[in-house]
Amino acid sequence: MTNFLTPKKIKSLKLAKQAKGTLETVISMIEQNKYCPEIIQQADSVIGLLKTVKKDLLSGHLDACVLDRLKVDKDKTIEELLKIYNLSN
Repeated sequence: MTNFLTPKKIKSLKLAKQAKGTLETVISMIEQNKYCPEIIQQADSVIGLLKTVKKDLLSGHLDACVLDRLKVDKDKTIEELLKIYNLSN
């Protein structure tokens, strides 16, 4: 594992922060008793952003980390990938 952020992680961090801000907006809208469809639209935006973060992180992991991890501990790496896959469904 390296100590620098890959371009995919930088993108994921930016999107995660955007999702955090949008989630804060959702909370504020609920507290202010805003119109439900508007809140739902913002909530969907958070979900979409987090799905993109998840996809990009998994893609980066498969591209950069898995091969090295397979060499170190194949069984654990396969178990980890299966866990990620099961959580994705």
